[in-house]
Amino acid sequence: MDSRGDIREFLTTRRARLTPEQAGLPNFGGRRRVPGLRREEVALLAGMSVEYYVRLERGNGAGVSESVLDGISRALHLDDAEHAHLYDLVSAANEGTRATRRRKPTGQQQVRPNVQQTLDAMYHVPAIVQNGRLDVLAANRLGFAVFSEMYAEPQRPANFGRFVFLDPRAQTLYVDWEDAAQQTVALLRSEAGRAPYDRALSELVGELATRSGIFRELWGSHDVREHRTGLKRIHHPVVGDIELTYEGMNLTSDRGLLLLAYTAKPGSPSHERLQLLASWAATSDEAARTLPTHTGAADDA
Repeated sequence: MDSRGDIREFLTTRRARLTPEQAGLPNFGGRRRVPGLRREEVALLAGMSVEYYVRLERGNGAGVSESVLDGISRALHLDDAEHAHLYDLVSAANEGTRATRRRKPTGQQQVRPNVQQTLDAMYHVPAIVQNGRLDVLAANRLGFAVFSEMYAEPQRPANFGRFVFLDPRAQTLYVDWEDAAQQTVALLRSEAGRAPYDRALSELVGELATRSGIFRELWGSHDVREHRTGLKRIHHPVVGDIELTYEGMNLTSDRGLLLLAYTAKPGSPSHERLQLLASWAATSDEAARTLPTHTGAADDA
């Protein structure tokens, strides 16, 4: 990943989306050569010189303080995920080649037995554990059942990015596929800011960019987000439409891993269908063949 280039593109796209009116600046009319705010307007709002801001937008984060980044975040109306992403990009650019030397050798990332035991105890709640690359490292039986279409392909670990952009089944499973695609890219963008020297992540992004024009277009938008809570609407091939809310919880003893638990509103049609899916997963011969107890290990860079 090119951290300096990412700083430039991220700041450019953020100011391009913000009008002077939205930023609280007077609009004196006339033709604007660039969409959104000008660099000097961002500098004014952030309380710094134009030269200083231009240097940062060109990718030079040397000596940039937290207060400067806070000022830019306020000026550009960055949300929490974007604010954190800007910090990550500047930090990575400052580390430079030193971070490359500190990169850990490729190993095996596994979910601890206690975590798998916790997942398996959540009988009525679909639950999975994923890393920042969106590899699914573990799940309980109902979690596998909900995302059974993703396991139709043999590649392991299953990965939401590959599924969403490279598997045609995803466009049927996700009722709001366009939204799922945007969220997936935004999550991978956030991870790229946190881990710019993750070789497996770079390879994944390269694969998706090569094979999917939609991914390339969304990747160029530089949108980011955090995976904490939200709504998933899926059309399951066995039970039909299910609407699920999810909550994400970091595993404090396993840095970089996130446990996602999905629930349906009690008494709703989605809740009834989720119960049917649980019965199918527990008794169906097809489910027994396609839904493993756990995923095993995944490469970690």
